[in-house]
Amino acid sequence: MSVIDRPKGQQPTATYDSAFLKACRREPVPHTPVWFMRQAGRSLPEYLKVREGIPMLESCMRPELVAEITLQPVRRHKVDAAIYFSDIVVPLKAIGVDLDIKPGVGPVVEKPIRTRADLDQLRDLTPDDVWYVTEAMGLLTQELGPTPLIGFAGAPFTLASYLVEGGPSRNHEHTKSLMYGDPQLWADLLDRLADITAAFLKVQIEAGASAVQLFDSWVGALAPADYRRSVMPASAKVFRAIESYGVPRIHFGVGTGELLGLMGEAGADVVGVDWRVPLDEAARRVGPGRALQGNLDPAVLFAPTSVVEEKAQEVLDAAAGLEGHVFNLGHGVLPSMDPDALTRLVEYVHRSSQR
Repeated sequence: MSVIDRPKGQQPTATYDSAFLKACRREPVPHTPVWFMRQAGRSLPEYLKVREGIPMLESCMRPELVAEITLQPVRRHKVDAAIYFSDIVVPLKAIGVDLDIKPGVGPVVEKPIRTRADLDQLRDLTPDDVWYVTEAMGLLTQELGPTPLIGFAGAPFTLASYLVEGGPSRNHEHTKSLMYGDPQLWADLLDRLADITAAFLKVQIEAGASAVQLFDSWVGALAPADYRRSVMPASAKVFRAIESYGVPRIHFGVGTGELLGLMGEAGADVVGVDWRVPLDEAARRVGPGRALQGNLDPAVLFAPTSVVEEKAQEVLDAAAGLEGHVFNLGHGVLPSMDPDALTRLVEYVHRSSQR
């Protein structure tokens, strides 16, 4: 039995036979399933309305608001899976790290981690720290019924990059300096973040997530040898920690064409691919035994509908020989994107991929 088969003796859940979970398990599907990273958020007028005047991190801690935002794109676009509305720094905030998400900037950390003493900021995460996640997911699974709910977390490297830099960075100079200059401190930092990340994902799975995605947004900044030596052990630890739950584990990063094989090797059941590598080539790099997710360039959605459909068909054609394929963008939905363009894209992929 593979790690994403139903555990022995467990009855099928409402979501088990969904197109999304079938694709993740590399089983035949009635149509190619579709969901979008950042589908719950800034491109939707209904999102902007309910979030008005509420800071980002606060909005992630209001269960009824989280549930509403998570459900909005499912209602509007008829996507095949919901993605839990949150932010990758939520577990860090929950354990007491002094940080905030500043509009137009991103996560900003008051006291960056640069020394061994700074590790004291990172205590273990408990379910009580993120009670609002459990409550929101309970509301969501009741509403979603047969539609799967995807949980997510930031991967250790990406969380470390925010903690070490103190905020977003173009070159990750402090991060790489620590990684190269003090490899033992770096390993200890990522190991601690792996434990926090695994605990956060466990809370989501136990609350009803049907699959989880590990976002390593900035790991494309690394060479393969550095990834294998300095990052992969921590990501693998996260995946091992949740393996026994039997839910599909998705791994995604941006600019990771040279890392795709290693990202699968870290323990993913599904490897997310950005728009830079065609899916048939990505499949060659990843190797057999894993599904792929992706990978339409988000910017294509600003083109005329006929062009969007043409480019979407290119993605479907490249995925035609894959063991399993989940259609997605090669990165997240952009704030200025027309929501109707996303709705039309879902309709097109469903229609043109019907078996």
